[in-house]
Amino acid sequence: MARRKTRAKNKPVKQNRPRKRSWWRSFSHFMSRPLVRQLLVVAIVVAVLFWQWPTVSAWVTGVAGGVIALFGWGLALIALLVLLVLVLAMRHKLASFARRWHLNYWNRWLAVAAFMLAAWGLLAFFNLGGDFGFIIIGRTDYTGVLRILGFLLLGVILVAPRACWRLVVRAVTWLVSSLKSSPKPKPAVKSAPVMTSPETVMPASEAVVPGSTAEAETSPERRVVPAAAAVPDALPQQELKQIAQEVWKKYGKSPTLVTVDGWRLPPVDILDRTSEIEFSQADNAQRARLIEEALASYGVDARVAQINAGPTVTQFGVEPGWDKKMKEVRERDKDGNIKVRMEEVSRTRVKVERITALSNNLALALASPSIRIEAPVPGKSVVGIEVPNTVSSVVSLRSVIETSAFQKLLSKSKLALVLGKGAGGEAVVSDLTKMPHLLIAGATGSGKTVCLNTIICCLLLHNSPSEARFIMIDPKRVELTSFNSIPHLAAPVIVDTDKALSAMRWLNQEMDRRYKELAAASARNIEAYNKNKSGEEKLPYLVLVIDELADLMMAGFDEVEHILCRLAQLARAVGIHLIVATQRPSVDVVTGLIKANFPTRISFAVTSQVDSRTILDMGGAEKLLGRGDMLFMPTEAAKPKRLQGCYVSDAETERLVYFWNTQKLEDVGQLKVGELIQPVVTTGKGSYPEDPLLDAAKQLAREHTNISTSFLQRRLHIGYPRAARLMEQLEQAMKEGDQGA
Repeated sequence: MARRKTRAKNKPVKQNRPRKRSWWRSFSHFMSRPLVRQLLVVAIVVAVLFWQWPTVSAWVTGVAGGVIALFGWGLALIALLVLLVLVLAMRHKLASFARRWHLNYWNRWLAVAAFMLAAWGLLAFFNLGGDFGFIIIGRTDYTGVLRILGFLLLGVILVAPRACWRLVVRAVTWLVSSLKSSPKPKPAVKSAPVMTSPETVMPASEAVVPGSTAEAETSPERRVVPAAAAVPDALPQQELKQIAQEVWKKYGKSPTLVTVDGWRLPPVDILDRTSEIEFSQADNAQRARLIEEALASYGVDARVAQINAGPTVTQFGVEPGWDKKMKEVRERDKDGNIKVRMEEVSRTRVKVERITALSNNLALALASPSIRIEAPVPGKSVVGIEVPNTVSSVVSLRSVIETSAFQKLLSKSKLALVLGKGAGGEAVVSDLTKMPHLLIAGATGSGKTVCLNTIICCLLLHNSPSEARFIMIDPKRVELTSFNSIPHLAAPVIVDTDKALSAMRWLNQEMDRRYKELAAASARNIEAYNKNKSGEEKLPYLVLVIDELADLMMAGFDEVEHILCRLAQLARAVGIHLIVATQRPSVDVVTGLIKANFPTRISFAVTSQVDSRTILDMGGAEKLLGRGDMLFMPTEAAKPKRLQGCYVSDAETERLVYFWNTQKLEDVGQLKVGELIQPVVTTGKGSYPEDPLLDAAKQLAREHTNISTSFLQRRLHIGYPRAARLMEQLEQAMKEGDQGA
């Protein structure tokens, strides 16, 4: 081995000397370079132009003169169009534009062509448009002007076809209505208004209609004013009388009205029909593309699987993609070159948390003030991204009532409620008997009172006074007073806090009385009790509506909470249901006991996430848009559903109230609610009722020399507010005892 290595070291090394290239091979290699070939082509072109320059210049001059004579200054318009195409090509958007077949994109380009032709024809009026400009206008008189105006009108129609169509429809409708409109009737002779009590109101069959023979034969003593005492004094009494009679004449005399126990139910035509805004599919497709690009820029593979356009928000259903793990595989081809290819090792579905964490980034990409992500959408394998629409659509009460979903629910329950439309445009309805109580919360101006009016109007449309009665508590004094004279009220709208507490006590006693009646009749619930009864024998549903719970809680915290919880626990079977609203969803108003007994809740826009958690036990209500945008938490659902609430105008409410007031009957079954109008009995100068523990406190005062509020807390096992009130009542009782002695 050593000898072989020595020989290998001593062996002379051959030197690799470079081989000499031939001059032809070097010249071919030099000419094959790209730069040399380009310079050679340029030199040949320059030589040919220099050789044939007179012929080329004459040809260019002739062609340019012909083109200028044909097109004129229209060449500038053509150059702008070519420049636009080049810009699209440089930005790699020309291919994507060619793949877009939607009609709206072609409409825009056709509109651009129409505007170009109009501009070209306008140049022809000043002899700047060439022969093609004169072809466009034909003549330089009014004919050419009409052609230019026609191109402009065509461009406007292509840019906004729907708006132009709506404008034409409105113009034709206005023209037809103006041709068919009859002359206005002369105003009636003013007479002294006659004020009547509710007991002297005529039945519906004897209502007086203006211009009829019955009005001439009716004596002044019998002439009545329907709904006169129910409406505010902002309008003259005679004008209000005419409005009420016109409403009854238009809607109340129809033979197709449904009659229940002698009462005519109002038709759905009494509500207004509003047109909803239709959103462009192209805009939604563009926003879907922005969502996909924004997610891809953050490394999240996802695609928009579905688009549900709603009245206020549009829900984009995003389907998560896959996270793929790849590895490099190096292989040699048949020529011995090494090629690298990527091979998939494993794949996992993208986590939902990665999408929800990008809510602010998606809002930035969509130029939206806020978005809400529902992950996942119940019943679907997608993540819902709710983006606000640029223009909100108003959801009318009539549009939801006429849907098949509400009509199907109405055939099963008399207390069917209309709530609004979901994020996908579907109608959302619910049954008050299944709720069985409803808690509504939201900041000022978010749509809480409009929701209450919608629920009340929906119940008034489908229930007579023998089927449903209302007890309304309105501490604000301005929200529910418009319903102050309908025959469905068990008592006038309560605006005083003391009377409200008395009303709640009466309702508690009414619940106990009804349970005794059901037990005597061996009926399990109110439906079984009313099964074979009619008229006054039926037990009507009682709906307690409270517009502001916070004011009642400040007046009597312990008593209000106790009565509300007892009614919510027991009143369902006897047909008593609660609808409670508040604008302050804090823990001292919406307590844990109240939340536990009100499983069905509605939250409008609130100011903070703390308020959202108080009412819904989760965040999300702080991102709502307001003006009817709400989250509805039904009893059986695990997550709230986003809705756009229905809107009822003041005119619709007034028409509905006039309809019921005009057919007031004398034999309306009145409930014994005398206690409702009596103030709360108080002790001395205090503003609270006498505490049941006052006798125990007096006994403690006799047994001990000095007592205090904390002492009453410890010995009677009560809270500080009640102990303080009890201490005040005890001091007042001791003063009265000393004065009597």
